[in-house]
Amino acid sequence: MSIDLELWSRAAEGDSEAFGALFDKYARDVYNHCFRRTADWSAAEDLTSVVFLEAWRRRGHVRILHESALPWLLGVANNVLRNRHRSLRRHKTALEQLPPQVYEPDPAEDIAGRIDDEHRMREILALMDRLPLADREVLALCIWSELTYEEAAVALGIPVGTVRSRLSRARSRLKDLLEKEPKPRLGHRWSERLSALRKKGEEL
Repeated sequence: MSIDLELWSRAAEGDSEAFGALFDKYARDVYNHCFRRTADWSAAEDLTSVVFLEAWRRRGHVRILHESALPWLLGVANNVLRNRHRSLRRHKTALEQLPPQVYEPDPAEDIAGRIDDEHRMREILALMDRLPLADREVLALCIWSELTYEEAAVALGIPVGTVRSRLSRARSRLKDLLEKEPKPRLGHRWSERLSALRKKGEEL
């Protein structure tokens, strides 16, 4: 049994320390995923809290079949993102009753840098928003969160073959958009990500 499966099994029996270990292990990944989908650090913090609250509530009814719990957690994140406003309202009261253990970015992080990240991410999302939701989700999981096809299939609840076809289609559509539109002012890291989408589009 993998470490994640063992921790999840213990959490399902009510072991809060085991669940806390999963939180410590994956909070940053969930947080970054939510930021990449919203371009808002504050919203990403709230959404991360909602994801782990949902995970805790459903721990006794969900079996983690993959060795890593991350694909399932990102699947929960996708559901929360789809229903963002409703989910945040529905969980506000519950979140206020929990101990303040949500993910907090390093207080030493530069505020100006965070604002710049949000600006760059909004530029990327402005382009990504022109793609269907299914394309945006598979790109975020496979390219930005670097899940395998199998892990993305778990997160999305679809067959592996569908992940492959969606990713191929999404890369092709994004490549067309990038060729037709003026290039956004992106930082080096994000430019590399988008370059990867262009270069790998013919691999599938």
